[in-house]
Amino acid sequence: MRLFMDTANIDEIRRGAAMGVISGVTTNPSLVAKEGIQYKDRVLEICEVVDGPISAEGIAQTADELVEEGKRIAAWHENVIVKVVMTEPGLEAISRLSAEGIGTNCTLIFSANQALLAARAGATFVSPFVGRLDDGGQDGMEMVREAVQILESFHLPTQVLAASLRHTRHVTDAALAGAHVATIPSTVLFQMLKHPLTDSGIERFLADAKGYTAV
Repeated sequence: MRLFMDTANIDEIRRGAAMGVISGVTTNPSLVAKEGIQYKDRVLEICEVVDGPISAEGIAQTADELVEEGKRIAAWHENVIVKVVMTEPGLEAISRLSAEGIGTNCTLIFSANQALLAARAGATFVSPFVGRLDDGGQDGMEMVREAVQILESFHLPTQVLAASLRHTRHVTDAALAGAHVATIPSTVLFQMLKHPLTDSGIERFLADAKGYTAV
């Protein structure tokens, strides 16, 4: 399972990329707005740091507008993936953009049926929102498992990108569910590094090391 960072903070992205574990980044207008920078400028900055799929979302509503906007966004950089919301116009836009060789990420997926529709339309990624389903009393990870099983059973090339992951256990469960990608906030990524036994082990090693001089 590949790991993407779900953020527009360039310092966090540089920190994650330096560890060698990040394969891509997902963004949206809300995340970029918090950074006080133009969307295109930040996406291009991210592309300089991470050599992988960078999802950038548009705000158009009709299919024609989505296609036009998607083409503009895709032209920013060869690694940019156009993020399109799951709607009827969105599916039409995904189909048309896919036909022109433009990668897409269908976002706000809340059912396996929606994932199947997006895959049939030609989406590169489908993004099921695990945390938001959990908030509503549903099993978000079960939907990820269903989407993975359906797409792989019929050999569809679309990848399941588990999104709205709230904690480290979500990442483990996404991997066990067979998600091709998990996109995670920087806080969750850095929490994955930590374990109290690792910390206590380091303290023990350092304490023991005081008793000798390294050669």
